[in-house]
Amino acid sequence: MNVQTFSALAEPNRLDIVDLLLDGPLPVGEIAKKLKLNQPQTSKHLRVLSNAGLVEVQQVANRRIYNLRPEPLQELDKWLDSYRRVWEARMDRLDDYLNVLQGKKPLN
Repeated sequence: MNVQTFSALAEPNRLDIVDLLLDGPLPVGEIAKKLKLNQPQTSKHLRVLSNAGLVEVQQVANRRIYNLRPEPLQELDKWLDSYRRVWEARMDRLDDYLNVLQGKKPLN
């Protein structure tokens, strides 16, 4: 798992940008407007996301259109999958325990 991905997503504004781009490509000005950020600040966040490989930019005339790259997020999901199995097993045990406490299930 790439540490740069975690570092880029740890900042709330960058995570908000990723959430916006889930719906499709957007120009930097539109991202800034939707998140109520100034354009230079938005550009800095987009640069960090780009350096982490999370977004790509297309130059269309004098506009920069940003698009989410799925590969880093797929890599993150794959890494989380191993932990997901552990969490699910623990949640199943917790569910069983709560059912015992509520009298819905006999103690084994």
